[in-house]
Amino acid sequence: MTHTNSNKPVSLEVRQFSLHTTLMLAAGVGLSLGIPVYALASSQLISQKPNRVELNLVSFSVTQSAYEKIIPQFVAKWKREKGQDVVIRQSYGASAAQARAVIAGQPADIIGLSLVPDIAEIQKAGLIKPGWERELDNRSIITRSVVAIETRAGNPKKIQTWGDLAKPGIKVITPDPKTSGSARWNFLGLWGSVTQVGNNEDKAIQFVSQVYKNVPLLPKSAREATDIFFKKNQGDVLLSYENEVIYAKQRGEKNSSYIIPKVNISIDNPIAIVDINVDKRGTREVAEAFAEFLFTPQAQREFAKVGFRPVNQAVAKEVENNFPKVNQLFSVIDLGGWDRVQKKFFDNGRIFDQIKGNRR
Repeated sequence: MTHTNSNKPVSLEVRQFSLHTTLMLAAGVGLSLGIPVYALASSQLISQKPNRVELNLVSFSVTQSAYEKIIPQFVAKWKREKGQDVVIRQSYGASAAQARAVIAGQPADIIGLSLVPDIAEIQKAGLIKPGWERELDNRSIITRSVVAIETRAGNPKKIQTWGDLAKPGIKVITPDPKTSGSARWNFLGLWGSVTQVGNNEDKAIQFVSQVYKNVPLLPKSAREATDIFFKKNQGDVLLSYENEVIYAKQRGEKNSSYIIPKVNISIDNPIAIVDINVDKRGTREVAEAFAEFLFTPQAQREFAKVGFRPVNQAVAKEVENNFPKVNQLFSVIDLGGWDRVQKKFFDNGRIFDQIKGNRR
């Protein structure tokens, strides 16, 4: 990633930092001193000037377009209220990879990821205090979406439902659940489309296995999968976040159509404060204020503009006609909760690995 123009006014400056550079520098210094990389990075104190504060936001890839609109609004609000300039450095990437990077030393004051288990891993590493999900509104779920089935323009393969994805000759593009939060949501959407309408798990395994036999490759992130589908023109179908599909249409993408399955999973995206970092850097006040700002109608409208389903009920009511109706919306709780889901499907050697091993 590249830095934005440093000639912008400080209060509106939004910089992106290089994950590779950060980790390499931290690793070099840490190894020379015999200090673990994560410990070195989290203990670095950045001198915050009275009239200026810096925050590090780490998030999953498809949120970037929303944050580019939200951040300047928060910066202006903080300047009006506190007389202090805020510089927010940003990093975007695959959700699971972002979690691992933060554990390894990626600077982060605020972490927004695709799913709860990725933030739970950061908690297990000792960087976030237990109970983080109760620290913010809505159990710290900041945005929602559902799974979209994106087809080529005009839907030449006549895809209409989840079941069509298992038909012979249909090439499905979806990321790898081992690295991508989006991919885990896609997998659970496929699974729940069977089990949540009264069928047993044997039928779910059979159906999901057949779909993955139609998956020619497993990209690392949702953004990479999107590039493969559009830029490399591979696949008949792309499984994606609804918000990603909507945003592509807003950008003028005309080479696809999409369907929102009537039985779908509620994709709930969490956010958390990285406690050890904000306390050592003296940024807790502004980090918490930014996180709380994300739940305001002002910020939620920006999320909605780029295709996220708002968690703020007033905004959700305002924009309800902008989103296709889902007849049966199920959640991870309906599948047993994240602890059970992670162990059952995505831990090494479990159901996804078994299905992956049978793809060929």
